Amino acid sequence: MSSTSSALDPAIAARLKRSADGLVPAIAQQYDTGEVLMLGWMDDEALHRTLTTGRATYWSRSRREYWVKGDTSGHVQHVKAVALDCDADTVLVKVDQVGAACHTGDRTCFDHDVLPLGR
Repeated sequence: MSSTSSALDPAIAARLKRSADGLVPAIAQQYDTGEVLMLGWMDDEALHRTLTTGRATYWSRSRREYWVKGDTSGHVQHVKAVALDCDADTVLVKVDQVGAACHTGDRTCFDHDVLPLGR
């Protein structure tokens, strides 16, 4: 993982605000419904691959390798649009999700542990 060896457009790379380990959080969202599916991590190369292949590519912090969503599970994310937030420290990847987005087999990673509001 290295931002210096990536083919990411230098104008985009110059704007990114990365964490100390060179990563930016990447939120995957269903493009047509707005449903938030998951959060992954990208470095410059993962973002470059996502932009150029049309398949969401992430950096695995635990395995220390790139992974393309769906290569092993078949639950592919077809990229429809990619945007940076106003601070350029988070990436929004709008996708057409095939099957489950979560590694647990659920559609989204955010539907099981809903916290109570103390109102």
